[in-house]
Amino acid sequence: MQRESMAIDVAIVGAGPAGLATACRLLQKARATGKEITVCVLEKGSEVGAHILSGAVFESSALEELFPDWKDEGAPLITEVKKDEVYYLPNGGSSVKFPNFIVPKSMQNHGNFIISLGNLCRWLGEKATELGAEIFPGFAAAEILYNEDGSVKGVATGDMGVDAGGKQKASYEPGFEFHAKYTIFAEGCRGHLGKELIDKYSLDANCDPQHYGIGIKEVWEIPSDQHEEGLVLHTAGYPMIKNSQAPSSGGFLYHTQNNQVSLGLIMDLSYSNPHISPFDEFQKFKHHPLIKNIIAGGKRLSYGARALVKGGLNSLPEMSFPGGLLIGCDAGTLNAAKIKGSHTAMWSGILAADSILEGMSANDCPAKLSGFNQRFKNSELYKELHRARNFTAGFHKFGFWLGSALVFIEQNIFFGRFPITLHDRSEDHCQLKPASECPQIDYPKPDGEISFDKLSSVFLSNTNHAEDQPCHLQLRNSSVPIAVNLPEYDEPAQRYCPAGVYEVVENDTGDKKFVINSQNCVHCKTCDIKDPSQNISWVVPEGGGGPNYSSM
Repeated sequence: MQRESMAIDVAIVGAGPAGLATACRLLQKARATGKEITVCVLEKGSEVGAHILSGAVFESSALEELFPDWKDEGAPLITEVKKDEVYYLPNGGSSVKFPNFIVPKSMQNHGNFIISLGNLCRWLGEKATELGAEIFPGFAAAEILYNEDGSVKGVATGDMGVDAGGKQKASYEPGFEFHAKYTIFAEGCRGHLGKELIDKYSLDANCDPQHYGIGIKEVWEIPSDQHEEGLVLHTAGYPMIKNSQAPSSGGFLYHTQNNQVSLGLIMDLSYSNPHISPFDEFQKFKHHPLIKNIIAGGKRLSYGARALVKGGLNSLPEMSFPGGLLIGCDAGTLNAAKIKGSHTAMWSGILAADSILEGMSANDCPAKLSGFNQRFKNSELYKELHRARNFTAGFHKFGFWLGSALVFIEQNIFFGRFPITLHDRSEDHCQLKPASECPQIDYPKPDGEISFDKLSSVFLSNTNHAEDQPCHLQLRNSSVPIAVNLPEYDEPAQRYCPAGVYEVVENDTGDKKFVINSQNCVHCKTCDIKDPSQNISWVVPEGGGGPNYSSM
């Protein structure tokens, strides 16, 4: 069955803050100049916001650029930050509060908001639709289409109604092709199409390798006398000490409205001990008295996990290529020093839209938006990322205490104008040591009140995939997990996955088998990043599958 197609001006892959900011800006400016353009946004989640997960403390600068009257228009920025607290946790029982004067300015959140990024994206989706964008939820862009000259022609959605063996079911529908003058990739961290583009066009030829963390988050409703609306609390240290070797990791607890808190742990994926389980480290973290005393007696409402980019400007690939742009966390625009990537993603979308309109107004409508690179380098976004460029490399090179000192000096004394640029050219997946060289970690069993198991957590993420479909977690070589990763690293996929997707099981004869429970996958992409053999490739499942976060 031949695929149908649609010719449009701009195709945007991903209805996150970057993609939706692009759509809004494009249509705002087109309307102002009387120009008609067609903009389609493809979103793999069942609805806009379904796959969105972030802390999130939000800086409103980019939103104000797009919608100066956002307050009157009902943008869901409700809880303004009233107080920052930063603690060092030397162990599982004590804490030391940092005085405000030694906290890096990048960690101070006066004027920012504690939000649900998913709800903000839903609102942005409504605004984009009002402006004339067509948004297609449940449409997973699975394939990049190329012109004969090698430029990007557009994207195709995946076929629907294919069984696990690759055969067409009675419900089979072929994918749909979107042919665009420009295609914008805004898939979020470790987008699988973004990976292909970076490789095809060597976009990362002149930058450091990208670095990542995994963020695990829960939303709790807590007793009112334990709640302090507007408090932003960050931690460093425990549980990422001793065995973990993840110096730039940290925890957070944000007090939102309605007696709710957003609670999470961001763990640096450069850790070296293959016995580490980020999920179980998070459970330990919640039992620290600083955290436990806040959430005790409360109710856990939701759970989710997502990888995030941490490399910053030094790891940022070239964002333009023939036929489109790579923006937001798909490229790596997150500011790790601020622990914020939503406003930077939106700024990259605004820059993308301005470049597209400039390109479309030219007589020959050039395939490559060369003007984007200069526009980016002249932007406030570039200046912000430049000020924070040493954050991740500093922690990786010097550890927590010296790395923290460097951040303070760079942000509070030099105001981001530190004369030296540090580089970390290692890759996160190469940092694992052999299991035999690392201490085992005995994680305590969950108590069902503060700490929980993976499966009950995944249940709260509302994750679902059609059972009879091709597995979207693809092994380049099916023998590697048992033949290589198990003897060398005790197959770390069993532990780094926060959703219990991967298991090593033993049959009656004593033979071991690698099992993939793809139904559990919350689309965090950690396996694609951390597998030491780079044997796992995450690709999109059928559209609409995965988590369905209500207000993360």
